[in-house]
Amino acid sequence: MVVAVVALAVGRYSVPPNEIVRMLLGQVFPLERTWYAKEESVVLDVRLPRVLLAMLIGAGLSMTGAVMQAVFRNPLASAQILGVSSGAAFGGVLTLLFGLGSFALVSGAFFGGIAALVLVLAIARTVPGAPLLMIILGGTVVGAMFQAMVSFITYIADPYQDLPTIIFWLMGSLATASFGKVVIAAVPVLPAVAIMLALRWRVNILSMGDEDAMAIGVRPERIRMVLLLCVALVTAGAVSVAGVVSWVGLVVPHLVRMVVGMDNRRVLPISALVGAAYLVVIDTLSRTISPAEIPIGILTAIIGAPFFVGLLITNRKRLWGSVDA
Repeated sequence: MVVAVVALAVGRYSVPPNEIVRMLLGQVFPLERTWYAKEESVVLDVRLPRVLLAMLIGAGLSMTGAVMQAVFRNPLASAQILGVSSGAAFGGVLTLLFGLGSFALVSGAFFGGIAALVLVLAIARTVPGAPLLMIILGGTVVGAMFQAMVSFITYIADPYQDLPTIIFWLMGSLATASFGKVVIAAVPVLPAVAIMLALRWRVNILSMGDEDAMAIGVRPERIRMVLLLCVALVTAGAVSVAGVVSWVGLVVPHLVRMVVGMDNRRVLPISALVGAAYLVVIDTLSRTISPAEIPIGILTAIIGAPFFVGLLITNRKRLWGSVDA
């Protein structure tokens, strides 16, 4: 909440934080009006939808990263492993190519992400007995296929009209945030986040392996499918309103585990809180550090890439065995 208030106050038109708090409380309680109409317009109409959308997307993507890393027992796993981001990106750029409206953009990205998940699960069912391996391979193949189609669309797009819009959207941005988009993102994200929170103790069981899970009476395939569907819903919802925002699901859960340990009953809810604050900070930087707004996908990659390298170095023995052998 402190990060959100600071984000609402910071910008080219700064507003005192105490006025921000009074302004927000004044929407519910009958407080004396001590702020200007211009301040209210900037805060409530422009910045508040961005902050709410950043909190919603950051919390959802961070939790999906924590779930994926536990389910696949791989510290480098994230939602991109399912190919859902690429599928949602394809659905979005397809609507942009045909010049359809914002509702079509959101719908196209959402259904593109769901289509990618359906393809991955269909591939995984072709080889019984190796669900994790087939999901990873299926996600890699489906993601590459949709990414190739995204590249094809950017190649054939009009370089003067459609291409700049497509490229900017693919970089990820909250510049067009609105309360309508907050509602649209909340429809798939909030139920999926609630289900993942409700199943967080079962995520601990899945991280032990399928044999141990079955030994204590848990059906890992069913729980895994429910969690993966939640991951797909969150990812598709986020991409549909903000474009492709990468690295959040990889960086935040590891930062949380450094502080609270490996228990997913704590990791998941704290990852949601930290992820919400993290993306609010990134979005605030994107609109304040330069005259032209920087896409948040660029900033998350700049921060996430060095962290990824450090993660590879610190986990090299766990991932590939001893490099000294």
